[in-house]
Amino acid sequence: MELELRHLRVVCAIADAGSVTKAASVLGLAQPALTAQLQRIERALGGVLFERDRRGARATPLGELVLSRARVLLPAVKGLQDEATRLASAAERAGRYRIGAVNGPILGGLVRRIIGNHPAAQVTTHASWSSAELGDLVLAGKLDFVLVGACGDAPPATDTGLAWRAVAADPVFLLLPEGHELADRDEVDLSELAGAQWVAAPGDGCFSACHAAACARAGFTPKVLFETEVRGAIDLIESGDAVGLCQATLRPMAGLAAVPIAGAPLHWRQMLGWLPDGPAASVASQVWAYAIESYADAVRRNERYSSWLGRHPDHHGMAL
Repeated sequence: MELELRHLRVVCAIADAGSVTKAASVLGLAQPALTAQLQRIERALGGVLFERDRRGARATPLGELVLSRARVLLPAVKGLQDEATRLASAAERAGRYRIGAVNGPILGGLVRRIIGNHPAAQVTTHASWSSAELGDLVLAGKLDFVLVGACGDAPPATDTGLAWRAVAADPVFLLLPEGHELADRDEVDLSELAGAQWVAAPGDGCFSACHAAACARAGFTPKVLFETEVRGAIDLIESGDAVGLCQATLRPMAGLAAVPIAGAPLHWRQMLGWLPDGPAASVASQVWAYAIESYADAVRRNERYSSWLGRHPDHHGMAL
């Protein structure tokens, strides 16, 4: 038998009552049952804990050792339980925000606003390349919100059952090395990259059907497509070995240029999702507002996209 906290409580009860009979009454047990339990405890500890006679029960040296440790340990465990309960209650009152996100410019600003406005809230994040995976985690109760993207007018690539609100919709830009001959242009016709090699990170994006269709309308079929993680994709583009697509709100990076595509043939919508009958529904409107503010920050820090929006006022309605 392994020693448990309840066994230490029994030892303390006998010592405090001064006899097994009185302790049994306090604990609401039959005296024979408590005696049998004490014997099991003594066997587990390897010795007698109490000397028992007509005058009651007195602790042996081994009993005194066990009592000295028990009287420290039991209050400490009780204090831990009380503190954990208070913390859990405070966290529940303050709110919990478990946010899953696919690569995008909104998450950082969203987390900053939640923490700034709700300092006691518990905020955690989870990254994935797959919108479907994130949606499943919400449905399973493991996430409260997801930030995902969708190409054009397509619905998010995740299970139905979630409530969705659009945060923004933007044109998709080209991502070129800074020294590329087209990098300084205000806009680039997609047909000018008919001979280029392309690279993409895994996950939901505008490659596959949307990208291929846009290239077909421009009169060509895209050449080799490399697929790698984000850092690898950036290295291939920066070295001049490939070109790629990116969100218009991409944070400017040294060595790279995000360039608008003439006619804006590709669009990317950013969506916030949650379970409509889940606990997150009560704060969803506030989180959505924070996400929009974060998106506005991403637009402001991107001079090239802001300039493009100035030349295309008809697209301002897309920044929701």
